[in-house]
Amino acid sequence: MVFGQFDSETLRGTQFEKPTPNINFIMATKGNISVHTENIFPIIKKFLYSDHEIFLRELVSNAVDATQKLKTLASSGEAKGELGDLKITIKLDKEAKTLHIIDSGLGMDEEEVGKYINQIAFSSAEEFLEKYQEKGAQVIGHFGLGFYSAFMVAQKVELITKSYKEGATGVKWSCDGSTEFEITHFEKAERGTEVILHFAEDSMEFNESFKIKSILDKYCKFLPIEIEFEEKIINNTKPLWTKTPAECTKEEYEAFYKELYLFSETPLFWIHLNVDYPFKLTGILYFPKIKNEFEPTKNKIQLYSNQVFVTDSVQDIVPEFLMLLHGVIDSPDIPLNVSRSYLQSDGNVKKINSHITKKVADKLEEIFKADRLEYNSKWESVGTFVKYGMISEEKFYERAVKFCLMQNKANDYFTIEEYKEKVASTQTDKDKKVVFLYSNDMVAHDSFIRTVEQRGYDVIKMDGVLDNHFISNVEHKFEGVTWKRVDSESIDKLIDKDIKKESVLSDADQSSLKEGYEKQFANNGQFKFETEALAPDDQFMTLIKPEWERRMKEMQKMQGMGMDIFGVMPDSYNVVINSNHALSRKLAKLEESEEKTQLMKQAFDLAKLSQNLLQGEELTNFIRRNSEKLA
Repeated sequence: MVFGQFDSETLRGTQFEKPTPNINFIMATKGNISVHTENIFPIIKKFLYSDHEIFLRELVSNAVDATQKLKTLASSGEAKGELGDLKITIKLDKEAKTLHIIDSGLGMDEEEVGKYINQIAFSSAEEFLEKYQEKGAQVIGHFGLGFYSAFMVAQKVELITKSYKEGATGVKWSCDGSTEFEITHFEKAERGTEVILHFAEDSMEFNESFKIKSILDKYCKFLPIEIEFEEKIINNTKPLWTKTPAECTKEEYEAFYKELYLFSETPLFWIHLNVDYPFKLTGILYFPKIKNEFEPTKNKIQLYSNQVFVTDSVQDIVPEFLMLLHGVIDSPDIPLNVSRSYLQSDGNVKKINSHITKKVADKLEEIFKADRLEYNSKWESVGTFVKYGMISEEKFYERAVKFCLMQNKANDYFTIEEYKEKVASTQTDKDKKVVFLYSNDMVAHDSFIRTVEQRGYDVIKMDGVLDNHFISNVEHKFEGVTWKRVDSESIDKLIDKDIKKESVLSDADQSSLKEGYEKQFANNGQFKFETEALAPDDQFMTLIKPEWERRMKEMQKMQGMGMDIFGVMPDSYNVVINSNHALSRKLAKLEESEEKTQLMKQAFDLAKLSQNLLQGEELTNFIRRNSEKLA
């Protein structure tokens, strides 16, 4: 926005500084700034902008707009003569406690100062765009209030300007933060505008070079006109996202990522956004190496409007699952509030949100189809994006289910459909459902995995933080498949093929064994015992947490839910006794005695130990008992 399209974020007065060279007094005019609210300045100062540092963004943006407008007029022949050096200069005078923003743009004459400065919220940018938009004019501002953001930090503001028009004379405008202003005619040698801020006493934090530099780095790092501060150009006027994808190399994409995130690892890959219709959108989104992380990393995607930084809170425009991405989005079509500090929801925001989701799906599918091995190698990081998206976005699920991968214990990768085809012949249950056996801890479940592998079954690794949600989501949508954790049932019930197995024990012996355990170890219903005719070389006793209860607890933990029935009740376990095991036969033959009781307890303690349930005094006694047997 040039000095005719000012946003509001500036209010505080200042003292006049020393006369500026090449400016001589001609005449003075006094008047009142045209506002509809008597106390508009205090409102601007306190409420319009959430952060006072934004004043510099607004004033520099004005200077950029003034320069861009001049270039547009020059290209159409309406501005005559040499343009000269069009850079914007920022000068801090610590001794005088002033900040100067100087441009060589189109400037203003007295009438324009009266129109655009004295009438708050009258935006010359809006007027300019209406007149020149078919000629490709690009300006930043839209609200007509930004100039007054200066009064958030200044007790007085001076504006010295000279129009590009032939025969124009210089004008000086000054205001001390009240509704009164003064305009004087001054001779000014060069075209352009200089804004002088006299810092207020409560804003002396801005009278420091490092502070001004940090604000410029944050908001003005990619402005399209060179910005000079402390005799150095501080911005990149042609950031990579302003180019077409065909113009950019792999090295440039990686270098730009380092420019954005200095100490980050090289990204996996990126998406270059370049849309002209039905909305204008450019940008680059990078896939970082995140591995098994879930928490969306905030403030990693930056939103720009015509290369002016607006915000890094982009949750409305970027789908939540893509908040894990890094990068830049630039769009003049995203509706902002009047202070340009946050987004306002409208149809364009929803369209852009959907477009970004589609582009991410396109990119992932492109890599998946073009180079499967490369895609597999990146899955450890990409998987979190994909699964999160499938859980939260129905349209993304429809695309991603084709390139979502699973890894089995042998470290081979499969899509869901590929894996279904792989295990269908051996892992289809009596209900014609293909059972996906998985583990979320391959070390802890080693004994269960060995058992299922002896049956010729395959196991996939599902140890990600999102996998509980993911399994429930896919199980509901992907037909013909059910998921079971390897420790959720006894081996023959994991994939129930309705095959009757005979037990070497009589029904009476099985009942006696079950009742004996229930009498001694049921622990008020925490352990529920049953016998099952498994293979003789399967374990004698297996502790199993019911699948429904385990899933409920895991979902509850993931969502951070408060205390409820699952939070206060102790864990319960099904205890499966293998009636075909040699120990079952031995116990069935023993009379009731201390030897039989100790043998039963030893077997039960071993089963509890395998599930990390033997703790405290029980563990101490178990160790002592076994040590005595070794002595």
